[in-house]
Amino acid sequence: MSRSMLLLCQLLVAVVFFGLWQLLTSVPVFGRVLLPPFFFSNPVDVFNQIVAWFASGVIWKHLGITLLESMLAFVIGSTLGVLVGFWFARQPRVAAIFDPYVKMANALPRVVLAPIFALWLGLGIWSKVALGVTLVFFIVFFNVYQGVKEVSATVLNNGRMLGMSERQLMRHVFWPSALSWMFSSLHTSVGFAVVGAVVGEYLGSAAGLGYLIQQAEGVFDVAGVFAGMFVLSAFVILIDLGVTVVEKRLLVWKPDAAEGRG
Repeated sequence: MSRSMLLLCQLLVAVVFFGLWQLLTSVPVFGRVLLPPFFFSNPVDVFNQIVAWFASGVIWKHLGITLLESMLAFVIGSTLGVLVGFWFARQPRVAAIFDPYVKMANALPRVVLAPIFALWLGLGIWSKVALGVTLVFFIVFFNVYQGVKEVSATVLNNGRMLGMSERQLMRHVFWPSALSWMFSSLHTSVGFAVVGAVVGEYLGSAAGLGYLIQQAEGVFDVAGVFAGMFVLSAFVILIDLGVTVVEKRLLVWKPDAAEGRG
């Protein structure tokens, strides 16, 4: 499928979704509206709310705060995940010792941690960043750890036969092997970094997209809730596009799936 055709199909899905939403919230079916606007709003009201936010400029402050929290959580969590993942993969004994504790920490429900971080770090940005880091870290850690462990034994042995040092093996063998796994996790981590920031804002803050959504929910403004969710979704897509650009620059050696089939 060509890129233009793919984009057309994606747009078609959005048009059908919003068309059905508008239809089911405004046109009676068998004498009743299937999706009452009070509970589900409608695309027109949601769009008007988004336009009003951007026209008045009120959204920029909240968007900027959520962006800052999300990017800090993403960068810190990803960096720690990559470093610890490499360390554990190259030190099997250390990995074996800490394995049960890593699994226990990963099993903790993050929502429970949000009030604890707020207590420790206050209601500023760092409690939201900490929550986001706990979400991002484990995704990147497990993928990088697996990526390094999945290095081809043949490639590794050939490198050692050629006299490569550990530093050279890390640069030319382990790092390229882990990159594909790492970027796969980063695409997922983008959303989780934003989720951590927004959940933290929702539970306690004075600004941010989570705060906007919480305020709208408090006055039963369903259009405002959906507007916040759509702005948040667009926000995640833009960050993910940035990750994709970096991925393509770093993985220039990797052939595209289409080329492989050709």
